[in-house]
Amino acid sequence: MFKKTVFIIMVLILPVSISAQTSLPIVQSLKFAHVYSQEILVIMPEVIKAQADLQSLEKKYADEIQRTTDEFQKKYQEFLQAMDSLPQNISERRQKELQDMSQRSQQFQQDAQETMQQKQQELMTPILQKLDNAIKTVGEAQNVIYVFDVSRTAIPYINTTHSIDVTPLVKAELGIK
Repeated sequence: MFKKTVFIIMVLILPVSISAQTSLPIVQSLKFAHVYSQEILVIMPEVIKAQADLQSLEKKYADEIQRTTDEFQKKYQEFLQAMDSLPQNISERRQKELQDMSQRSQQFQQDAQETMQQKQQELMTPILQKLDNAIKTVGEAQNVIYVFDVSRTAIPYINTTHSIDVTPLVKAELGIK
């Protein structure tokens, strides 16, 4: 009976032991990589051009907002100076004009902000896609399981000493020095 029990225990334990030993090399052979995408983005020519385009557009909007603000201030000062000498209906009409100008100016500022956000997304989407494609290409070439983006990840901890830094390889893939 004792031999039979020992035999059954050995039969049950042996496969578990063999399984654990065969999966260990698989775990040890897993390769991980990390990349600092922000380091790459700040030197990509496409990003530099996109930033210049956005700054140019932002300046145009800022100039237009300043022009309308100056125009409003001028009309408002004229109204304040002439307010006491104007008949009531003209005074009300000018007040309405000033309110309309103010509302149009606020609407323009909102529209400008939305347009800037859309333009930024329009310019950055293909750039980020190009970067992601380069990261994928390098990851496949390095035969890694994952490439963690240290700049854009929400992962609270990445031990970079146990993974490959592929940032230089991604730069090379993109033709950046």
